[in-house]
Amino acid sequence: MPYENFKPVVEVTRGKTVESVHFGAVAVVEATGRLLAGCGDPHSVAFLRSSSKPFQALPLIERGGVEHFGLDEREIAIQCASHSGTDEHYQVVSAFQQKIGIREDDLKCGVHPPLHEPTWHQMIRRGEAPTPNRHNCSGKHTGMIAQAKMRALDYENYLDNDHPVQRTILQVFAEMCDMEEADVILGVDGCSAPVFATPLFNAALGYARLSDPRSLGEARAAACRTITGAMMAHPEMVAGPGRFDTAMMQAAQGKIFCKVGAEGYEGIGVLPGVLEKDSPGIGIAIKIADGDLAGRAVPLVALEVLRQLGALEDSQIEALQRFYIRPVLNWRKLEIGEIRPILKLVHYG
Repeated sequence: MPYENFKPVVEVTRGKTVESVHFGAVAVVEATGRLLAGCGDPHSVAFLRSSSKPFQALPLIERGGVEHFGLDEREIAIQCASHSGTDEHYQVVSAFQQKIGIREDDLKCGVHPPLHEPTWHQMIRRGEAPTPNRHNCSGKHTGMIAQAKMRALDYENYLDNDHPVQRTILQVFAEMCDMEEADVILGVDGCSAPVFATPLFNAALGYARLSDPRSLGEARAAACRTITGAMMAHPEMVAGPGRFDTAMMQAAQGKIFCKVGAEGYEGIGVLPGVLEKDSPGIGIAIKIADGDLAGRAVPLVALEVLRQLGALEDSQIEALQRFYIRPVLNWRKLEIGEIRPILKLVHYG
């Protein structure tokens, strides 16, 4: 990942002096495959991390998993989630597992405390230890095992790269992103599942096809609409209270879906007709070079890209202001600076 592929996208001031700068790269691609806009090198290669979850859920939905197990929209959405581990998330994942006939101990994602601090504090007071279903990737793992169960496959080793479930996921992901399987770089995610690295262009194309699957086969197109529809109908399942993906989809009101990935990644799909009448769906892939561990750059860049594209109204940006241009406060809550976008999209012909 050459550093020269990235451009300044966010700056943080202290007083009138710029104190810190985040660098990033962006690709904006139409479902037709046309590179619409970008910042930095739109062909920079990066791991999608959890931004790949909608693609990882796609084979189960495409193969009839909704009908086979009687899944509802929340159980579909939570397969695409990096959820916060609230009691509601725990209950939805548990109900999903009951439908497919497994236990949370079957998941190989590991264990961590809920991302939602109030839930974690309540668990501490109850003397309750975290379990796999509190893990932010538990919905994805449950979906992978569901695919194995539906296909009558052993799922003890469902995370192995050569397991039929993972081979199918890689095949579908590569097709959606218009890549050869051999060209998709594989890694291991924090939850131990395979994870994919691609050029931003290809990831954005994949998101564009999720948002506008008219060029795909009937079954895949229907599955894409099922997944994105569930994410937008239940954004609280995809992330959680106070988090950007949930707030973004709530504000966009069924026109935009998004999924964050660790280390400064975000995938966004904008539905057809949002930019202008009869416009195709578009996909956006964002990578922040420093990993954005504090989470202050990705939402701001996402909103600025959508603003420059004309995909959000002023009222929607105002509703998301806490993620956009905002003051930097010290421990006394004094305003001592500002965090603001400085990226400029380059529009291609």
